Amino acid sequence: MSARAAWRLETLGFLRVYRYKPGKADWLANGLPIEGTEANVPRAGQVMRRDVPTCHLGERVGDAANIARAAGWGMCLVVTDDNVVLGRLRRKALHADPAALVDEVMEEGPTTIRPGTRLDEIVPRMQHKHVGSIVVTTPDGRLLGVLFRSDAERYPATSRTPPQADGS
Repeated sequence: MSARAAWRLETLGFLRVYRYKPGKADWLANGLPIEGTEANVPRAGQVMRRDVPTCHLGERVGDAANIARAAGWGMCLVVTDDNVVLGRLRRKALHADPAALVDEVMEEGPTTIRPGTRLDEIVPRMQHKHVGSIVVTTPDGRLLGVLFRSDAERYPATSRTPPQADGS
């Protein structure tokens, strides 16, 4: 909406008025709330798990494995101090030499999606490629969560409440 329209809404008593310049696609990509006919379409951001274990470059694999194990996960994401995703340590990498650096064993640049990605679009792709999970980030690569295919497959087509899962 234009700046003038935003100011007008405020003068009419609306307390939460946002002027978002980048546009609707970017709004959705950042997982911001939406209204209208698309509001009830299930999206990755509704189902993703946010409690993702993370580690940083320069850390030891053994430490990352302990972080993942304590969280009940079979993977650990490698992020910057600003939470930008650099890589992933899958289960096999977490069982590498505990003294090795995560930099040496991580899968660099894992595939990511945005929180606004529709489940009815991503689930068939995940099924076709036999992918069990996918990282969810903002457009600038900041970690938001991980979408597990099993969670997305169980998510009701019209519900807004995510299923309960075990975090593995």
